[in-house]
Amino acid sequence: MPRIAFARISQETNGLSPLRTEVTDFRRTHFLEGRALLRACGPREVEARGFLRNAELSGFVRAARRVGAGRVEPVPLFSAWAVPGGKVSAGALEWFREHLAARLREAGPLDGLFLSLHGAMLAEGEPDPEATLVRAAREVVGDVPIGVSLDLHAQLTRNLVEQVDVLGAYRTNPHRDHARTGYRVGGMLVRKVLGEQDPVVAWRALPMVWGGGTTMDFLRPMRPLFRRMRQLERDPRVLYCSLFMSHLWSDLPDPGWAVCVVTDGDRELSEHLADTLADATWAVRDVPVPSIPTGREAVRQAREARWRRRLGTVCISDTSDMVSCGAAGESTHLLRILRDEATDLRCYAPVCDAEVVGTLWGRPVGAPVDIEVGGKRLPELSPPLRVRGTLRRKQPDRGFGREIVIDDGRLAVVVTEAPPLAMKPSFYRALGLPVTRADVCVVKSLFPFRLYFALHSRLSIYAHTRGMTDLDWRRLPIEAPVHPKARLGSWRAGDQRRRRA
Repeated sequence: MPRIAFARISQETNGLSPLRTEVTDFRRTHFLEGRALLRACGPREVEARGFLRNAELSGFVRAARRVGAGRVEPVPLFSAWAVPGGKVSAGALEWFREHLAARLREAGPLDGLFLSLHGAMLAEGEPDPEATLVRAAREVVGDVPIGVSLDLHAQLTRNLVEQVDVLGAYRTNPHRDHARTGYRVGGMLVRKVLGEQDPVVAWRALPMVWGGGTTMDFLRPMRPLFRRMRQLERDPRVLYCSLFMSHLWSDLPDPGWAVCVVTDGDRELSEHLADTLADATWAVRDVPVPSIPTGREAVRQAREARWRRRLGTVCISDTSDMVSCGAAGESTHLLRILRDEATDLRCYAPVCDAEVVGTLWGRPVGAPVDIEVGGKRLPELSPPLRVRGTLRRKQPDRGFGREIVIDDGRLAVVVTEAPPLAMKPSFYRALGLPVTRADVCVVKSLFPFRLYFALHSRLSIYAHTRGMTDLDWRRLPIEAPVHPKARLGSWRAGDQRRRRA
């Protein structure tokens, strides 16, 4: 029976961050191996606690069992997932390279490999770390088929594409099709291993880092693009279409969007449809990103939304300190505005400060607190802020390190040891802070919170302060002619440059 191994190494990197991501950051958030991973990917199980109940690896296992219909064996290796952050250290990348190779050797003879990667990982001293990981795997497994699933915000590269046989990305933004992506990419891989399909991959690189409006799949101008991909897939020869909108916070000198089309054995069709999809994508480059209000304006809008606050809560996304995009989560700018100016609102807000958590951990719940928070790791981006209140709650590590709540009855500040990925109501609810009782919930997320807070939020507001994830392409160290830095009439020269690099 053919044996197909599966593994995950996933982290979205903010290349503008001076901080580093280590193996311990993956282990703190999500790390499973062997049989424990296989169990977690089974029916009615939780694949990645703190992230998702079912994600890409659950989707792959389901494809192996349904599409394979008892003809293939899924072989679990390991799954490592970290909160977005700074570059993966050179030591951590080498550890993952060696660990992946070792687990593949231990697995014995294999007929295929499924890898769940992000596509926007960056590492010290390595311009294309995920291609390096695939190469390490290829050196062990030889020429057996390799399938890779990627985030929609991946930076597609020639080094990666040329080493894989099957490729596919999420088709939703906010992402809500992780498991489906794993199932579809896994299904193509299974059929490739069984000799039932011959996937042919064609891709185009677009020299653009900006545009597409909100870039949400269900809103214009992106909605027609995603609908077009679904229409193309109605042709039984077309197996998968992907659009990659490139992680914005990268220090790569030549970043950009990309498209990819996979057909069943038809190279000419793949190339033709890749051109067609690239033309359609290039057409949205001048659709501007919506303007973002200041922190003070965002709080004013929340205050004026009286009826919405009565019916639910208002989410304010701190776009300058988005942990979901690799920020450190220690900014105090919006927190200061809430403390000083939102005196008539009940607000919840997180901040990362391991030193404060350590200082207060030994104090009893109910003790008075008067302490400075934030601004420890990157004080040049935001100064510390003094907060006063009562130590309301202490929470053991659930992926963000230990957590405490400092509450003055109006403003509840959640202080975490690790960057707080505040994008779900459960982030606050687990600390005894029901979002239904808050006028304002601060989130550290660009898109996903809109999905998770859908039942509770009656208004979503984006706020610009100052920080690591400011939505400004001018901060990027771009060297190549890329839109909108350069006014380009065509995508083709940029495509040739990147696909031949």
